[in-house]
Amino acid sequence: MRRILLAVLVVAAAVFAASLSAPLAAQGAPPQVSADQPYTVEYYYKCQWGHQAEFLQLFLKNHYPLLKKIESTGRILSVKIESPAYHTSEELRWDFRVTIRYKNSTVATTANPDEEAFIKELWPDQETYKREEQRRFEILLGHIDLPVTDITPAKQ
Repeated sequence: MRRILLAVLVVAAAVFAASLSAPLAAQGAPPQVSADQPYTVEYYYKCQWGHQAEFLQLFLKNHYPLLKKIESTGRILSVKIESPAYHTSEELRWDFRVTIRYKNSTVATTANPDEEAFIKELWPDQETYKREEQRRFEILLGHIDLPVTDITPAKQ
């Protein structure tokens, strides 16, 4: 038992020492650039198995038009929806990735004061809209919001 404990402590000490000597950039991506620069967030959606088409249909009907409306105001610069071509393990599986480039980090992280008005304008039948949005979230197993930073070296 002592040998196992000693081995675990040696490995833990080696991992800790290695982490101290690693460059800071390896510890994680740097924060996104200044507040005046575009800010990118990837939104990952994992659906209950067999409900991917239903989720996408509801997303395209009830959320995508809102994103496009916000894009027309300049708060959002671009919206891209993607689905993986192949499958992964169940733990790593995601069904849809929506990448949104916002005007800057402030608009990405603060509430849009016009959003409620846009929702009422785009979907006059609020009961149906709310019921369908509730269903869209009922069939989700997971949803991750991941700000990302482009660290590609500049061309020389």
